[in-house]
Amino acid sequence: MTEIGSSRAWRKFLRHRPAVIASVVIAVYVAVALSVLLTGWITLEDTSARVGPANLPGFGLLPDPEQRMDNAEWLAERIESLCDRADPEEALAGFRDLGSRRLADLNVDEFRRRIDAIWDTWDRLAELDDVNEAARSPETGPEVREGLAELDRRCEALLQPVSETGSVWRTLELLLGTDRQGRSIFLRAVYSIRVAVMIGLVTGLLAVAIGTLAGLAAGYFGGITDGIITWLYSTFASIPGIVLLIVLAFMFSGGELDASLNRVTGGLLRTVLGGRLDETLIPVYISFAITFWIGPCRVIRGETMKIRELEYVQAAVVMGFGRMRLLLRHVLPNVSHLMLINFSLLFIAAVKSEVILSYLGLGVQNGPSWGLMISQSGQEVMKGFFWQIGSATGFMFVLVLAFNILTDALQDVFDPKHV
Repeated sequence: MTEIGSSRAWRKFLRHRPAVIASVVIAVYVAVALSVLLTGWITLEDTSARVGPANLPGFGLLPDPEQRMDNAEWLAERIESLCDRADPEEALAGFRDLGSRRLADLNVDEFRRRIDAIWDTWDRLAELDDVNEAARSPETGPEVREGLAELDRRCEALLQPVSETGSVWRTLELLLGTDRQGRSIFLRAVYSIRVAVMIGLVTGLLAVAIGTLAGLAAGYFGGITDGIITWLYSTFASIPGIVLLIVLAFMFSGGELDASLNRVTGGLLRTVLGGRLDETLIPVYISFAITFWIGPCRVIRGETMKIRELEYVQAAVVMGFGRMRLLLRHVLPNVSHLMLINFSLLFIAAVKSEVILSYLGLGVQNGPSWGLMISQSGQEVMKGFFWQIGSATGFMFVLVLAFNILTDALQDVFDPKHV
């Protein structure tokens, strides 16, 4: 019998310190994903809303002097444009370009006066040929730094003071900086945990379930059943994995399949999903499940063929026990450790594959993901801004590393053939 249910195996696992730490890390990721999914403390709108100037560095680091001037220019021009609207009071009240920050309770004339003061300071700094170089110069450095501090104070005077609660949320918004559209990198990266965990869990469960059922059937019944299943997974395995994923994902893109299915169902599908099929994660789940079931099927088929020849299984056959009883009572428990190990492996494969497909524009279509963040950071990297690609890569690296460590530990503990 397998060790998976024995207390000795679990005690061995608990003594594996890296695996325990990895399990805690995975639990934190899952907890964050569930909290985002169930409580909505980060919404899809939060990830797409502008929270500040473009390409702000994270951890409270100040941009270079020239970018600080660009940020002040952006804010002054944005508020100045609102003051020129037909109904400036309403336009100013609807200002949302700084996330949780709101404009000060001032009349239009006072806003114009404070913006003029910003332009005076800005013009004085703009007279320098190179503000970045001047800030480092012993002669002009103190003057430039004082001018930049004054510019920041004048910009801050346009905004309401931050409350204690608002300060915490504002810190989270700018913790990892902003992308080139002024969106919060931290909120997008954390929301992407939900996407990654959902894709990993659903894909792993579907692929392991399909692979287990097919492997058990092929390994135990043999004959034509084994021939059909072997031909099926051999055919799928002959196609390069990434090519198969791209083809399957492309089938759901563009909305043609969605339109066809909705014509067949009379619009019921779109009503149930709350939108188009290709705007959900369902195409990703289906593509990955169809691709990833092959590995578990092969492994469990081979293990089942060995188990069915064991003496206690043959004795049960002689005693007249039915095939389903034998499969569920004797075979399935002895391959359960393989199911657990394969689920861990497929979780990693699903997360990495989602990043690749999303980078190519064929994965997640509605909302952020680590793959989309990496794809959208191309122009930022060319300008030397690495906060978005670094954040997405860092979050993914920690999760994948934790699962790799956990998988090795599970093999050490539960697989008797693994050394």
